[in-house]
Order: sequence, then structure tokens, then C-alpha cells
Amino acid sequence: MSIERHYFPGNNTPEGFFSYYGYILGQREAEKIICIKGGPGTGKSTFLTKVGERLAEAGENVDFLHCSADENSLDGIVVTDKKIAFIDGTSPHIIDPITPGAVDSIINFGDFWNDKKIADQKEDIISYNEECSRWYKIAYNYMASAKCIYDNLSNITDEGIEISEIYKLAADIIAREYKKYDISIKAGNIKRFFATGITPNGTVSYVKSLLQTMKKIYLINVPEGYSNTSFMNILLDGAVYRGFDVEAYYCPMDPKRKIEHLLIPEIGVAFTTTNKWHDLEPWEIYTGEEDRREITMIDINDYLSAYYAEKNAGILEKLSKLYSMMLNESISALSRAKENHDLVEKMYVRNMNFEKIDTLVEKTVDNIV
Repeated sequence: MSIERHYFPGNNTPEGFFSYYGYILGQREAEKIICIKGGPGTGKSTFLTKVGERLAEAGENVDFLHCSADENSLDGIVVTDKKIAFIDGTSPHIIDPITPGAVDSIINFGDFWNDKKIADQKEDIISYNEECSRWYKIAYNYMASAKCIYDNLSNITDEGIEISEIYKLAADIIAREYKKYDISIKAGNIKRFFATGITPNGTVSYVKSLLQTMKKIYLINVPEGYSNTSFMNILLDGAVYRGFDVEAYYCPMDPKRKIEHLLIPEIGVAFTTTNKWHDLEPWEIYTGEEDRREITMIDINDYLSAYYAEKNAGILEKLSKLYSMMLNESISALSRAKENHDLVEKMYVRNMNFEKIDTLVEKTVDNIV
């Protein structure tokens, strides 16, 4: 039975569109990276979906890389065991061949469209694209405002938690999970992605799909806004220094610093945070009576001073409401951007030769299986 995982290689953030596409497959690690070029509505996502599903049906393990502009669309797939990646290389996540021929190749979906009919719609396409960009700017400004509020929420919450207790907690976990493993001469590699996306349909989380192969899962419930940075970085460093490759999944509100989920595939251990934006209960992870995975619950609220929490309850509640309001406004703006993007897609869809794309799907699958 194949393993299908889902995540976002890029995201909408307070810094604008933020890309971790460079971590999908490294040049030395990859057998093949196929960069897909084209435009909106040209069938790139449909091609990726069909190829990914066909390969999964054939028994291949496949990672499905979702688009934060529309979580129902794909920006890539990775055939994990064969180290083959297909990546949408168009804006805003432009990917070009680094080692052409030896590793990278290109599929140009422009070969399947009617140039003249698309050119006839030039003015409308440009106008809709400009309107789409305008709404993205509005969305990112709202997110930047939300981040300021989020930082206040985080600062106040962090002050109520004794950091030495968090260090002790991390040390206990390291002693329990890593004690059998020596420090390695060669550090492990880190892949960085997003399990949760801020999309036109709201916040969407695929963390459950990432946990299916993990043998031991730590569910870490955190207060809203708690940074959790020191705790997760200690766990990450402990694994990397022992030579383990890890997968770090970041918070879109703090895409460079805040790790929300950490996976160590080699030893089957995962650390995942839960909060009001991506809640996860043990019963949502278990797949049935035969599921023998071990789940350990940790509640960081237990380390929050009750006196401090009560003293700051009013301001924390106010900040939480303001943050939700700003985030929801940004999501509404993303939705308006998508409306204009959808109009552009329709102009391309009616001028594409999808029969040729279906033929390409068959040829691609046959070459891999």
C-alpha cells in the first residue's frame, strides 16, 4: 500500500509569498527534477494530480505539494522512493533547471495552447492579473498587521511561562528519545516546509497525513501565540547533531523562526503542536484497533502561571480577537485575488489542447513505473 502525504512548499505570510521550494529535492539527492512551465489554467495541476494518483495506485509513495493560492491545486509531486520531483516552476515560485540534462528537465505547457486566441485576450488577462496582484498586496498588509498583534500576544504569553521548565521538558524528551544515539561527525539534513497553509478558504492543515508513518507522536498543546521556538529548536538540534535527517514544518505567521511540527523519519518520532488554528486529537490520528502508535500528550498550559494568566486574561482575549479579525480580513482579500485568478484561468482553459496533456500523463507514468 502506497503512502500519500500532503503539505505546502510555499505559503502566504506577513512577508508576502514565502518559498521553501528549494528544499523539495536537492541536486545531489535527486534522480530527476522536472520543471513545469506554463500559465494559469493550462493544466499543470491536473497533470500533477493525475500523474501522482496513477503512481500511488501503482504502489509508489507520493508527496503531494499543495498551492497556498488554492489548496485544491498542486504545485508539485515527489515520487519519494525514486527521488523524482515534478515542480510547477512558474511565478511566484520560479524554478529553473540547475543541472540541465543530468538532473533537471523542462515540460513546457505552452506547447499545448493556442497562441493567437490567447493573444487576442491580452488586455483582459493583464487587467485581471493586475487586480489579482492588488488584492494580494492588501492580503499581505492585513497579515503584517496580524503579525504585529500576534507578536504582542506571543510576548505576553511567553512571559508567563518559566523558560527553565521548558528547557527541562526538552532535556527529558531528548534523554528519552535520543539517548541510544551518539553525536554524529556529520550533521543531519533539514527540510523545511509548511503543514498548514493560509489560503483563500481559510487555514488548511495537512499535518495528519504527515504523521501516518510515525511510530511515536508527541502532541504538544500550546497557548495561542506561544512562540515554542526554543523548545522545538532544542529537539531539532538534538536530532540533527545525532546525524538524523529531519523535516521541520513552519508557522506561516513566522515562516523563518517558528517550527510547528518536527518529524524524524529514521526513528519514527514526531513532535506536533496543536492550537486553535490547527487542532488535533489522538482519536483523529489513530486509524483503527490495529494502530499501535504511541501518542504522548504534553500541555504547555500546565507551565503557564495561573496568576499571570488571570492577570492578563483581558488583554490576551482582546489581542486574540484582533488577531483573528486581521487574519480573516487577509483571507477575504486572498479570496478576492483568487476570483480574478480564476477569470484568467478560464481564458487559458478554453484555448488548451487537453488531449495532448492526457497523452503526456500516460507517457510520464509509463516512464516511471
